[in-house]
Amino acid sequence: MRALVTGGAGFIGCNLTAALVRAGHEVTVVDNLSRRGSLRNLQALLEDPVAAERVDFRPVDVRDAEGLAAVVADCRPQAVAHLAAQVAVTDSVAHPAVDFEINARGTLNVLEAVRKHAADARVLFTSTNKVYGSLERLRTERTETRYVLPEHPDGIAEDFPTLATTPYGVSKLAADLYVQDYAYTYGLATTVFRMSCIYGKWQNGTVDQGWVSWLVKSTLLGNPVTIYGDGLQVRDLLHIDDLVAAMRRVLADGQGLGEVFNIGGGPEFSVSVWGEFGPLLAELAGRGVPATYEPRRTGDQDVYISDIRKARKLLGWKPERAPRDGIAEMTEWLRVENQLVD
Repeated sequence: MRALVTGGAGFIGCNLTAALVRAGHEVTVVDNLSRRGSLRNLQALLEDPVAAERVDFRPVDVRDAEGLAAVVADCRPQAVAHLAAQVAVTDSVAHPAVDFEINARGTLNVLEAVRKHAADARVLFTSTNKVYGSLERLRTERTETRYVLPEHPDGIAEDFPTLATTPYGVSKLAADLYVQDYAYTYGLATTVFRMSCIYGKWQNGTVDQGWVSWLVKSTLLGNPVTIYGDGLQVRDLLHIDDLVAAMRRVLADGQGLGEVFNIGGGPEFSVSVWGEFGPLLAELAGRGVPATYEPRRTGDQDVYISDIRKARKLLGWKPERAPRDGIAEMTEWLRVENQLVD
């Protein structure tokens, strides 16, 4: 199979590309290398002799419609994973026009390139749980270590109303809807993954995005840890290997075409940001981890947990790696691979 991965030098993109290459596929990676750590990721990926032979890197920005179309016309992919994005809510608030150009217009550029030059390709778009907004209208209860949504014990399902808040949520929702419409209007084989918190190898987390990686790195470096809000906010965690397994079912196996899926760890793999994650981190680090608290940031949700029953049913998929094991693995990788400095 010939595959195209936009944002292929990013955290998820590198892991997906590596998995596709190991399975014998040819991959064209499109990335502008603007995100911190992306060049290092790409270099690490290409150190594998097999990847070096099967990966074709193109330094193209998804905002460059003509350049992107030329790449698609040249490689004629049978599967496209559109992962390139502006991913930080805080950056979207500071620079909403840039956020729009990358997330909304960039996605439209990808769809148009595929429609004109690879109309039979399967297209997977990585959306976000932020399309559901702040969820502030839902009844929330507080326990000693976390918030809970008593009326949604299985999490938020795909038919929950989309009410995006923050420019990031709006731009991703616009892209999400375009991807769905290109299946309806033009007959493209598109699939949407609305994702929760993904973590694992090759993640270059920052204080604004990728909080699991950021907190682990900060702890290992002995840097101060800042928690925004009271730390009882809950997210479901999904290890990158489990996400890639779901992606391959769409891209390689052609499952779930025309569908929208909420993809995350689900209730079983949910954790509060500091009430439960903090003690786990202290145990893995072998010492206490002091934290300071700042006001909650715009658009933050008390609880977001993915209802993954649809993915279980239609993709035959479920997450396998529990957060405790996955975070322990990532902590050791950060130590061994010396990924603690920029």
